[in-house]
Amino acid sequence: MTEADLLHDALTLTPDEESLSAHLTGDFSNGPIAAPPEAGFPFGGLLAALCAGAMRQGLDLKAPLRSLSVQYLAAAKYGQPIHFRPRLLRGGRKVAYAVVEGGQGARLTHHASATYGADGETPQSLTPLLTPPPSLDSLKDAPGISGPMAPRFSQHVDYRFDGGPNILGGNESKPVVERVWMRTKDGAPLDELRLCYLLDALYPPAWTAFTAPPMMTTVDLRYDFLTDPTPDTAPDGWAFFEYRLLDHGLGWSVDEAVAWGADGRPLALARQRRKLL
Repeated sequence: MTEADLLHDALTLTPDEESLSAHLTGDFSNGPIAAPPEAGFPFGGLLAALCAGAMRQGLDLKAPLRSLSVQYLAAAKYGQPIHFRPRLLRGGRKVAYAVVEGGQGARLTHHASATYGADGETPQSLTPLLTPPPSLDSLKDAPGISGPMAPRFSQHVDYRFDGGPNILGGNESKPVVERVWMRTKDGAPLDELRLCYLLDALYPPAWTAFTAPPMMTTVDLRYDFLTDPTPDTAPDGWAFFEYRLLDHGLGWSVDEAVAWGADGRPLALARQRRKLL
């Protein structure tokens, strides 16, 4: 089975009597390639995409996704389906609110809420005046993520780092920032599900600040979608991402990610809270 087939299957939700189900495989573990999938947990970006997909598919929502907040209540297990039960809280003419619960048997693993809404005309618009990211072609020979310690989910992503990767202390005593062009290897246009996947498709930024990375687990993850990607802003599915550590201490690590289009327009942002173990 090709990487494109694996990702397509991983994002597929199948209706059953009371829910939508997805099958989790070890191909999308956050553990290293050199270890069995059980050395890690199912990748949080994939699970966020499944939560978003379950609400859209199960509730037949048509408006663009504008925000998504996922709580990771318990680690899902490989080899058995995870069932998603979406519910519409309110569906208005301009904005709709939805929630979904995901679980395996009687065990609740995820809870998510989302806001959907169509764009409209605005008398005044303001976009941050930022320099466009380095061109994709200028980094065609840039390194990616490889080797036995690369997480399994990274096998489904193309990476072109701008000055990285800096994992295992490369950003020690420096701003804890990673900048990278990314796309999913299936070659599909960048859509909301693949953007959910990519916004989490990097090691925790704190792992670049320490030569011995602290162990941590995601507690909650929030996405805000600002501009829908187009073939012009995300050519061949590529977008530019900047991951930044915001705070690390008191038992928590908090970081953010911003996705930029090729023209420098912000596409989406994420904020993630991780519990230090």
